[in-house]
Amino acid sequence: MRTTATTADAERTLPSMTSKAVGRSLTACAIVFPAALGLGVPSAQAKNGDTHITGQGVVQTLDCNESTLFVTGTGNTVYALGSCWAVTMQGSSNVVIADNIVDNVIVYGNDQTVFYKNGEPFVWDRGRELGMTNRIDRVLA
Repeated sequence: MRTTATTADAERTLPSMTSKAVGRSLTACAIVFPAALGLGVPSAQAKNGDTHITGQGVVQTLDCNESTLFVTGTGNTVYALGSCWAVTMQGSSNVVIADNIVDNVIVYGNDQTVFYKNGEPFVWDRGRELGMTNRIDRVLA
C-alpha cells in the first residue's frame, strides 16, 4: 500500500510504514509485558502446614508451626501456640490469641480480635478502613 502526498510543487509517493510499525509494536509488547509481569513479584504460595480454620463457633488450640493461620467464619476462637508467620482473618466475631506473629496480621470484617504476645508484625486492618471495629494488639505474655 502506498500513500500519496501532494505539495505545492510536486506529488510524491510515500511508502506506508503503518503495518510494519504496528507489527513491531505488537511483537515488542508480546515479549516485554509477560517478562515485566513476572519480575519483582513475590511468590504467593502457601507453605506446607498453613492452617485454615473455617466455620462457625469453632474453638481450637493449635501449633502454628511457623506457618500462616487463616481464620474464616464467625464466632471462632483459636489459641495459636508457638510462632505464626502471619494471621489472616475474615468474617465477624473471631478471636485469635497467638504466642508470636512474625510477619503480618491482616483482618477483614467486623468485631475481629487478634492478640499476640510477641513479635512486631505489620498490621493491616481492612475492616477499620470501612468503618468497622476490630481489636488488634500486642498483650503482655
